[in-house]
Amino acid sequence: MLRRILLGMSRSPQMKKAVSSLPVSSGIVARFVAGETAPEAVLATEKLVSNGLHVTLDHLGENVTDQNAASATANAYLDLLRKLSAAGLTKNAEVSVKLSAVGQALPGDGEKIALENARTICLAARNAGTTVTLDMEDHTTTDSTLAILRELRQDFPETGAVLQAYLRRTESDCRDLAYAGSRVRLCKGAYKEPESVAFQEKRQVDKGYVRAMKVLMNGEGYPMIASHDPRLISIAGALADRANRKPGSYEYQMLYGIRPEEQLRLAGLGHTVRVYVPYGEDWYGYLVRRLAERPANLQFFARSLISKK
Repeated sequence: MLRRILLGMSRSPQMKKAVSSLPVSSGIVARFVAGETAPEAVLATEKLVSNGLHVTLDHLGENVTDQNAASATANAYLDLLRKLSAAGLTKNAEVSVKLSAVGQALPGDGEKIALENARTICLAARNAGTTVTLDMEDHTTTDSTLAILRELRQDFPETGAVLQAYLRRTESDCRDLAYAGSRVRLCKGAYKEPESVAFQEKRQVDKGYVRAMKVLMNGEGYPMIASHDPRLISIAGALADRANRKPGSYEYQMLYGIRPEEQLRLAGLGHTVRVYVPYGEDWYGYLVRRLAERPANLQFFARSLISKK
């Protein structure tokens, strides 16, 4: 129930205004968001890479309804990629792009605009020596996002996909995408979805996650296991061993600010561990979804509200 309330808050303009105006908000944001500017994001990336971790960076924002805003987001990624390249970080850092932030939600030609903006970002990433992963959003965008992915992979086969285990369709989508060269990030999902399309109970979601992992680990692609759950991480390792996968043929992914010690532990064992690093001014929706995912995050937020002035 609490999770559903928080996910509803993520789209509330009134709640956004209230939380964003709190003088303590910067304290909680700093744990989960690397900063509001590209230089701050690059500094966070440098620190993570120096500790043996990999990074994927997300310029925060979604559901833009203005073409100029979509172009501005695309340009922000181009600027970020230039800065990552100049800092020598593109061997270990890529970018994650929400298609609704680059035009997908625009009326009329939104999908075409998003494709062209994504294509521009993919070209810049390739020229910089890195890759792009297309983030997945709520279920109404899944078919459109996968269609754009198919188009992009004709010229940029290295483009990563994201699938969400709480959607009932995901096991089938995993089978479609578990081919050689296909990078697939599997996460639980962080949007409020109807029961008709998504599992509602944690146990159901976890079972769906394991089924999807089995497909990806036994496929020919490159699984990216995005989870902080110790049990799922352990199962992922067992499935990889069973599929005769070696470290480097798959990776673990975790969010910036969540279980940093576990990130270092897995990297110390020789695994590729990639940290999802968000940055930008439009942090509210991202923050609330992180709070909804884990009660511990909400407790940390509450303590911050009480202790900060």
